[in-house]
Amino acid sequence: MDIVARAAKLFGNTPALRMSDRTLSFSECNSIAGAIASRLSRRGIGTGEIVAIVSPNTPEMVMLLLGLLKAGIIAAPLNYRFPEHLLGNTINKLQPSLIVTSDTHTSLKGNISIAELLDHDSSDSVLHAATTVPNNNKTDMAESMEAMHQPVTIIHTSASSGEAKAAIHSLANHWYSALGSNENISFSAGDCWLLSLPLYHIGGYSLLFRSLISGGALAIDNPDESFGQSLHNFPLTHLSVVPTQLYRLLADKGSTALLRTMKAVLLGGSSAPKSLIEEAVLQHIPLYLSYGSTEMSSQIATSPSPIQGVQENSGKLLPWREIMASRDGELLVKGACLFQGYLREGKIEPQTDNNGWFHTSDIGTVTDDGTVTVTGRKDNMFIAGGENIHPEEIEKVLMTIDGILEALVVPVDDDEYGQRPVAFIKTLEENKPDDITLTTAMHSIAGKLKSPTHYCRVDEWATLPGSQKIDRKWYKKLALKGCSPLNLLPPDA
Repeated sequence: MDIVARAAKLFGNTPALRMSDRTLSFSECNSIAGAIASRLSRRGIGTGEIVAIVSPNTPEMVMLLLGLLKAGIIAAPLNYRFPEHLLGNTINKLQPSLIVTSDTHTSLKGNISIAELLDHDSSDSVLHAATTVPNNNKTDMAESMEAMHQPVTIIHTSASSGEAKAAIHSLANHWYSALGSNENISFSAGDCWLLSLPLYHIGGYSLLFRSLISGGALAIDNPDESFGQSLHNFPLTHLSVVPTQLYRLLADKGSTALLRTMKAVLLGGSSAPKSLIEEAVLQHIPLYLSYGSTEMSSQIATSPSPIQGVQENSGKLLPWREIMASRDGELLVKGACLFQGYLREGKIEPQTDNNGWFHTSDIGTVTDDGTVTVTGRKDNMFIAGGENIHPEEIEKVLMTIDGILEALVVPVDDDEYGQRPVAFIKTLEENKPDDITLTTAMHSIAGKLKSPTHYCRVDEWATLPGSQKIDRKWYKKLALKGCSPLNLLPPDA
């Protein structure tokens, strides 16, 4: 199935991609993608081969991804913020037929730039060329069904619990993920969703399919434009954010006013502090909470409507997904959105058990009506005094205390209990609330066993490379060394 040509046929001159200086329709995107597919073919890149992409979000990158999709070539967008030695290691494992980079990554061996690919043999960019390509979409139903299950992307996990894994997704995985998402949060012609998450992340890439299936437009700003300013530059109706981004937007009155006018603000990525959700609800933001994963092609569960107050759950299971909690509380998932497996040494290794379930390593509960609550990660759990302790549970309690914006809890060894929690906290004011206030509150709310033995204050979090997720492993090591002001600085500071 040529999903790009399908979108052009269904939505024609409807806006598909809004940029700072112009707008492209679905028909124009189809023509440009066709031209890119032709150029890749002339380079000898064929169906089923891998093209690695190292670039920030740009209109050219969007068009390249559509061209790869049209040509049946597997797109592997990589985290361009990775140090080059990490990029090199990742690329060596992928063994791509071609490496396409932005102009800032010219030292990678064997690559061409996006500009070179798009401008090849042309005095003008393919984004501005009036290109017509032949229609080669005469396929029967059997061919179409086979194409649905061919790999189309390799999206790497965030590496929050170890080395990033290369997740293989088929056209069907992205297709059904988008169908379920659009059924819950309507996104159609006339709407506009900002590409605020990186396209190498499943939360960013999945928006391409939601647009192609529904006819809603995507907006992409200049890479050097601030996030807040981008809200003012486009007629946005939808937005995806992680907690850090929402914090910044709510701190600005102009951005907050724009958020109120939107149809949906989708919050995901990590657990959100109670104070952040309270502020969003107080400001009448149409906020949806979400739980998802790379392996399930983006969202798994999402609020069925804008939330009206603080809630512990992540919404209800979306269509085309299945979920259950095992005896030990681990969440297991399967369905049409479930990826094909991890790419290892050139082969796809399925990751399901004998009953087809993927084990997420997330701990949580599922009610009879499909409401999903995530309490923590299996690999973050530690044992104190013979009891299983989930750091995320303590973090949520800490963030209910006035003055604490964000919290991270890690274990340290303890002679009496085996392990005890240590908390890293970000507060509104320096040294407020103080340790005595925190200890008293935690003993009252969570009990002594789950109360941190020490509180370490941070100004800026150390995050995973190219991500806004806190680097939990770095803080585990830091806790073992003590919490001096010097070693509390993030690694890049």
